[in-house]
Amino acid sequence: MNISAAAAASGLSSKTIRYYEDIELIPPASRADNGYRYYDVSAVEQLRFVHQARLVGFSVAECRQLLELQSNSQRHSAHVKSLVLEKCDQLEQRIEELLQMQSMLRDLASRCSGNEGPDCAILDELGRGSAHE
Repeated sequence: MNISAAAAASGLSSKTIRYYEDIELIPPASRADNGYRYYDVSAVEQLRFVHQARLVGFSVAECRQLLELQSNSQRHSAHVKSLVLEKCDQLEQRIEELLQMQSMLRDLASRCSGNEGPDCAILDELGRGSAHE
């Protein structure tokens, strides 16, 4: 199938597929006589795999590692599980950071009168660098 069909089947954009080929995350597509990229079923399955891994938060580098594990029949599922649990821990930490940021922003907003005047406690706090206190 051509890149448009592969994109539709995998959930990725054509641009993203070309990017993944450029950075050698996935092997380059074979080329038809007209020079257009051609993707077989296994290539589309690999694209779907990467798309799903990205949706749950894996980086490109981590996807590369997962693809290597997927193709390694000698892999240990314990290794894959540890990668997933590590990603869960990273996400939990990031969620905590985001919740702290949200709390700081709400606090900043509560200090602002939000009227038509030029005085703004938010800008004052950010200027003082005390927004995190």
